[in-house]
Amino acid sequence: MNAKRRNQQYSKADRLWGGDGPYSEAHLIVETRILDDRVSRIFIVVEVSINPYTYECIRAHRTLFKSDEMIQQLLDHSEYRGQPDGYVSMAFIDEYRDSEVMEMAQEAIGRCKDTIIKMHKFVMQQLNKERAKN
Repeated sequence: MNAKRRNQQYSKADRLWGGDGPYSEAHLIVETRILDDRVSRIFIVVEVSINPYTYECIRAHRTLFKSDEMIQQLLDHSEYRGQPDGYVSMAFIDEYRDSEVMEMAQEAIGRCKDTIIKMHKFVMQQLNKERAKN
């Protein structure tokens, strides 16, 4: 389903996930892989879920963020997983071998939080402009 059709199906508030403002998530996941009767490996994953409105707004204004590599990668590599999950992108994955992997994951989640906040600030400015017109 294309973005225009999705937009007709859900209200702006639904697509923002936060009602009047944008809400997104950054996840730090411990992924345990079990093969036969034992744990074979453990991975640390950082994944983001961006609300549909924010993703589509940023994509529509992509040229304003052409020098922001994190936003460009998010736009290029996110997958739409439906209204409840939004646009999902993996920002980090590595096998857990020692505490250094967790430190790298924490750094990745910090970069994700900063990027999401930057995107949300832009969306909030756009929403305020729309409200001022009405």
